[in-house]
Amino acid sequence: MDADLAELATAHGVATWYEDWHRERKDVADVSVIGVLGLLGVDASSPSAIREELSRVREKEALGLMPGTVVVREKSTRELPGPATIRLEDGTSRDVTEIPGDLPLGWHRLHVGEQDLTLVVVPVGLPEPPATWGWMLQLYALHSARSWGMGDLGDLREFLSVSGDPGLVLLNPLHAITPTLPVPASPYSPSSRRFANPLYLRIADTDEYRRADPDLRAAVDRLKPAPTADGLIDYSAVWQAKRAALDLLWPLAGEVDLESDPGLTDFARFCALAERHGPNWTEWPEELRRPDSPAVRAFESDRIAYHAWLQRLLNAQLQAANETARAGGMPVGVVHDLAVGIDPNGADGWLLQDVLAAGVHTGAPPDAFNQLGQDWGLAAWRPDQLVATGYAAYRDMLRRIFQHAGGLRVDHVAGLWRLWWVPPGLGPAEGTYVHYDPEAMLGILALEASRAGAVVIGEDLGTVQPAVTETLERMNMLGSAVLYFTREWTLDQQPFVPAEDYPRNALASVSTHDLPTAAGFLTGEQVRVRAELGQLAGTVEEEQASAGRDRDALLAVLRSDGLITADSTTDEVIVAMHEFLARTPCRFVTASLYDVLGELAQPNLPGTMNEYPNWRMPLTAGLEQIAGDPRVRTVAAILADRKALR
Repeated sequence: MDADLAELATAHGVATWYEDWHRERKDVADVSVIGVLGLLGVDASSPSAIREELSRVREKEALGLMPGTVVVREKSTRELPGPATIRLEDGTSRDVTEIPGDLPLGWHRLHVGEQDLTLVVVPVGLPEPPATWGWMLQLYALHSARSWGMGDLGDLREFLSVSGDPGLVLLNPLHAITPTLPVPASPYSPSSRRFANPLYLRIADTDEYRRADPDLRAAVDRLKPAPTADGLIDYSAVWQAKRAALDLLWPLAGEVDLESDPGLTDFARFCALAERHGPNWTEWPEELRRPDSPAVRAFESDRIAYHAWLQRLLNAQLQAANETARAGGMPVGVVHDLAVGIDPNGADGWLLQDVLAAGVHTGAPPDAFNQLGQDWGLAAWRPDQLVATGYAAYRDMLRRIFQHAGGLRVDHVAGLWRLWWVPPGLGPAEGTYVHYDPEAMLGILALEASRAGAVVIGEDLGTVQPAVTETLERMNMLGSAVLYFTREWTLDQQPFVPAEDYPRNALASVSTHDLPTAAGFLTGEQVRVRAELGQLAGTVEEEQASAGRDRDALLAVLRSDGLITADSTTDEVIVAMHEFLARTPCRFVTASLYDVLGELAQPNLPGTMNEYPNWRMPLTAGLEQIAGDPRVRTVAAILADRKALR
């Protein structure tokens, strides 16, 4: 690569090479680097343009200006280029010549020279999380006689009271959809990560339903959708039914405050515009494509108040779930899941477009499981704009989630260090990494989590840099330890790691939503399904043999621990898998209902779209049956007993 292009890329945090999954150097093509620089507003289209951009970089460096946001750890000092004034979060001010080490945690302002900057003092780490156990719950898959076609927040509250006194319940993302049809199934491609999904509302638990007269309640009740013919969740049908019910109850909502939370009002305005002009804001009339345009500010509709009302209903039910968790003595409570990105055509793509890279798709480079790379189709923060705007959008997102969360799981936590960007027109393997400031991203996450009294769990599976796991441990943020992956990968036999050698700083689980269930793993279901869909990398015989070796290796470690015998049934082996995890030193040990109930189908099959019913499969048992299932009680008792060992 040309030296000037490489220097320009480095100056803007764009990788010109990286280590692939073999830990071998992989050089990035010029076209990829040039494309990603363009997404950052840097013209690298010709040698002369590169020289001009480098000149700007050097001129800025020569000025000695500080970045728009300064992040320091608590009790740390930092030199300043001259006398400065710090205006603290509480409104008081201090004149300083350096950033002192006795500043309180929080969001402050720093005035130095002609610059007015954001100063964030962040904790070194979080308090040590408790040792406890819990459930991993795909809430949409839970269902009861009272829910409408999918699991809802009422089901969550009921589950908390019948699930064996767990210390935590980890949910799938509950992020907001765009309220139009059809409703996408994936919870990992949301319209907004700052607001919640109204499909999870329990209609009968709203104050408006309780206040309604008998005839109105009966009319609402009649809207409950019938079971689908194929037994799968029909999100569009659920939304149509709940929207119709909420429309009936809307006249009972009373006055809706649109002044106290401008961010919520802006989101509600997007929803109202989307109902009128469609879900993709890039296809709206030109004058509506910016949230600050005169046409948007002049737009009036009672649907703005309506969608703000829906979010307030959701906040009330999320808060009720938290209160149920606290009343039950759960040391952690409800843990939410933060998707790695958002649909660029949705609400946050419109509202936050000034801090997002227009046109980029995030994903992952080729690896052993996806040899063509991955394009997730999700938008990405622009690191330079986060710095320039004081990380305000990132902070706001975290605050809104932590408002009703005892913890947060961060999907693809390595993305707080670097994300794989794919420029427009290129394939998933033709992207490169763009680096973020982990001191800021992790520090702000720790600050907002500490203020909420919440724990943080990072999904650090796959090929991650050692700094990721080391930093999570230093900051008392947990990593992830999945039974299937916790193996001696350097040996030909690839045996499973003994329970006592698991990491302390982790959330342990048998599987994840992207992997085979326990029963599926033991029976080779993933091979059968992938063979039917033409998704196998090798022949059926080769894949069956590989799956058989994996199963035999797992049975071997369970047998060596005295947890199973040669005559153990599948249900007994599944119980033994959880008992094995209960013997690990991991701070959190979790079970999934998919595993405990012996479900064969995994919730999501990566690499598929319509070929497989991703995110649409309810549990085969309803909440009423789950509450009395002996397998649930047995696993809950096993995991609860580990409290006595910690």
